[in-house]
Amino acid sequence: MSDKWFELIGRPRFVVAPMVDASELAWRLLCRRHGATLCYTPMFHSNVFTKDPKYRKDNMVTCKEDRPLIVQFCGNNPETMAAAAKLVEEHCDAIDVNLGCPQSIAKRGRYGSFLQDEWKLLQEIVGAMSKAVSVPITCKVRIFEDIERSVEYALMLQNAGCKLLTVHGRTREQKGPLTGIASWKHIKAVREAVSIPMFANGNIQCLEDVYRCLDYTKVDGIMSAEGVLTNPALFEGINPVSWEMAEEYLDLVEQYPCPTSYIRGHLFKIFHKVFLFEENNEDRQLLATAQNLNDFKTVCSNLKDKYLPYHQGKILFEDAQNISRDGFNLILPPWICQPYVRMSPEEHTQKMERLNNNEDSVAEAKRKFEDVDGNTISRKKMKKLRKIMRRPGKQDMQQNASRSGEICINEKCPNPLGGKCVYQLCKKCCKNKCYEEDLDCTGHRILVHTRREMAKKFSKQIENEPEIVNT
Repeated sequence: MSDKWFELIGRPRFVVAPMVDASELAWRLLCRRHGATLCYTPMFHSNVFTKDPKYRKDNMVTCKEDRPLIVQFCGNNPETMAAAAKLVEEHCDAIDVNLGCPQSIAKRGRYGSFLQDEWKLLQEIVGAMSKAVSVPITCKVRIFEDIERSVEYALMLQNAGCKLLTVHGRTREQKGPLTGIASWKHIKAVREAVSIPMFANGNIQCLEDVYRCLDYTKVDGIMSAEGVLTNPALFEGINPVSWEMAEEYLDLVEQYPCPTSYIRGHLFKIFHKVFLFEENNEDRQLLATAQNLNDFKTVCSNLKDKYLPYHQGKILFEDAQNISRDGFNLILPPWICQPYVRMSPEEHTQKMERLNNNEDSVAEAKRKFEDVDGNTISRKKMKKLRKIMRRPGKQDMQQNASRSGEICINEKCPNPLGGKCVYQLCKKCCKNKCYEEDLDCTGHRILVHTRREMAKKFSKQIENEPEIVNT
């Protein structure tokens, strides 16, 4: 199968992943300036994209510097996916089918990784899109636990007309606190089986990881999502100063505007280590309620003024090696862009067991939130207050609405009972109980025990893989 199109776009090796509300034009251009050779748009909903002109105009934003570019769609209707592809074919180099999203919204919408068992439908989707447009159709997938099944899946998509495959080396169940380590062994097996270009995704926190993965899996390129969010210069092989990256990004936003929620999300990730320190709570709060570019620039300026003397060596930063709020040692100074390190599934399970043994609730173990009077409130209440602060003119018409029916059996909880809850609790209390006691609740569709067991099983498989070393 010819991959001439891949040659024409320069055989890109360093790829920025499609990320909802995070891989907009300004961010893509920032990453391209710092080593990325291919970018994806955020995932677009094919049904909305074909029916809503405003949705298309607001989301499908690009420019001549934004190439090569792959546009990603999700959906489960071959005709709709083909129609959506037709609308963007003149503005991109390929069109991707999202078969990797593991989130609950994808399950409800029947797209992403929740289509990975519907092979006949996927063949129809890829086939219809391939016939409708002149640019290649690509697919981004997650693996199955079984390597052979993963290989068969990849070959099926290749035979259906997929011209490039991105394989995320995690299963559908590996997400959130159960994310765990991606399996390069699965990716390598798929690479050896398919004949089309292929990207690997997973375990990429620095440029060394990129080259280790290329060497081990023999793929054509490496895709990064979380890694480039905390360090946009990952593919450049440097750890830049956080405020420099933030200022450069804000300059691009000024030229290519995007929603404030996108900006806020990016700055929180760029400054994620700085915000571990309580001394920066005021700037963190300012960022959480920022409404315009000046507010965002003020946050950057404040943090720069505070940490520049340390960065220049004029003042010794004695706290650089202290334990952070999340319990990790800071190897690099907190004002330097660096990877976000997730807790392993095993550590998460042990943490929940310790909380249970100490009779501490999950809610009590989390960071405390306070209102303007210093009273402790829930995270949900804090998010609601912040939303009101950002939009003070909008009244919450439902805040006094009465709710009837039975109440959660937790005597400290005033919330209504979940009608199908196995434990006669509201969803919040049910979720806490399941996390603390390692349970499932089919009524609320909370599958903590099931997912932990799957993560443990998959983790053991990865532990038995050969050690990956540079050669």
